[in-house]
Amino acid sequence: MIYKQKYISISATILLFLPLFLSAQWLETTIAVGSGPLALVYNPTSNKVYCANLWSNNVTVINGATNAVITTVTVGSEPWVLVHNLTNNKVYCANGYDPGSVTVINGATNAVITTITVDEYPWDLAYNAINNKVYCANELSTVTVIDGAADTIITTITVGSLPMALVYNPTNNKVYCARGYYPGNVTVIDGTTNAVITTITVGPQPRALLYNLTDNKIYCANLGGSSVTVIGGAADTVITTIAVGSEPRALAHNSTNNKVYCANNASDNVTVIDGATNAVITTIAVGSEPYALVYNPTNNKIYCANNASDNVTVIDGATNAVITTIAVGNEPCAFTWNPAQNRTYVANYNSSSVSVIRDVTGIEENKTSIIKSNGVGATIFTGPLLLPEGKKCRVFDITGRSVEPDKITRGIYFIEIDGVVTQKVVRVR
Repeated sequence: MIYKQKYISISATILLFLPLFLSAQWLETTIAVGSGPLALVYNPTSNKVYCANLWSNNVTVINGATNAVITTVTVGSEPWVLVHNLTNNKVYCANGYDPGSVTVINGATNAVITTITVDEYPWDLAYNAINNKVYCANELSTVTVIDGAADTIITTITVGSLPMALVYNPTNNKVYCARGYYPGNVTVIDGTTNAVITTITVGPQPRALLYNLTDNKIYCANLGGSSVTVIGGAADTVITTIAVGSEPRALAHNSTNNKVYCANNASDNVTVIDGATNAVITTIAVGSEPYALVYNPTNNKIYCANNASDNVTVIDGATNAVITTIAVGNEPCAFTWNPAQNRTYVANYNSSSVSVIRDVTGIEENKTSIIKSNGVGATIFTGPLLLPEGKKCRVFDITGRSVEPDKITRGIYFIEIDGVVTQKVVRVR
């Protein structure tokens, strides 16, 4: 698209900063939260981040744009896990010892809507967007199904002892619940009828589940078996079992390259699995006791929280190379990603904080290289921005964020044409 432009070139001598390309991650800030932050979730409707604090029995609400703490919401005893209901803009918080409850928080006002009593020791939550239901896995033997509109219990499903993880399959409208020790299994629940469809035998101590939308597969990390079981989402049968590192604890899917990442807690590495063939591509050494993973689709990177070395390993999703390691707080244990600001939030369990990692791909001002320009400087314009036809163009603000040309307000911007920064422009009104 071409945008018409009125501009005045800045002449002769002008002080400006030298624009540079950056692809960088850094610790932007650290946010103080409650005691024992254990879970995070992002609310895309209101651009907020929620942090469940295990020992202070509350949830910290963070502004996704400014990183400021908006408020602290009192919930039940020992909040353990969070999920967001996109349909009604609500956040659900499972409280482990009430003896078991789910607190429902209004995503717009941050007020507590209600508290729902469930069975003892709720361990995990999942959201079904098709039927607007929330599922709560209760450690002793059940899954509670909650109506996402009315916030009432629809039914309680008996699945067997020790349900530890849930994941939703939107393609076939099913919920998968990993449970048990020896043997471990996965119970499959119909998202419409709430009936148990089948039970699938997996490895010992299933601890984490992941859904791969690209190939309609479910991955189950078996903590006690050093393996990942791959399940077909249509037939609910085991496709294969993949040997990984010791004590696999977390999974993430790279939708750009169709790879699955498995964090192996006891072997200090991450196994990379081909999502199409199920073959192990490589194993990446990370920090000590990797505990959680998250994928950033904007810049195709995977973040791994290393619980014992108090840092985060950043992995390139295309090459599988380690890009950098970022020091964070004590015992990082959970992630969420904010796509609006391209920030990754990590909860630090033993330092009552959330570290905010900023990821920038673009142009930033180099404040150490102020130069004089003779004749070729910034361009001042007052109307819409003109971009050439037939070229791949991007516009960045001074923080490195990509900006739509028709959404430019007053300020300084850089124009990239076919991968090369060609111009600095200033909109004055």
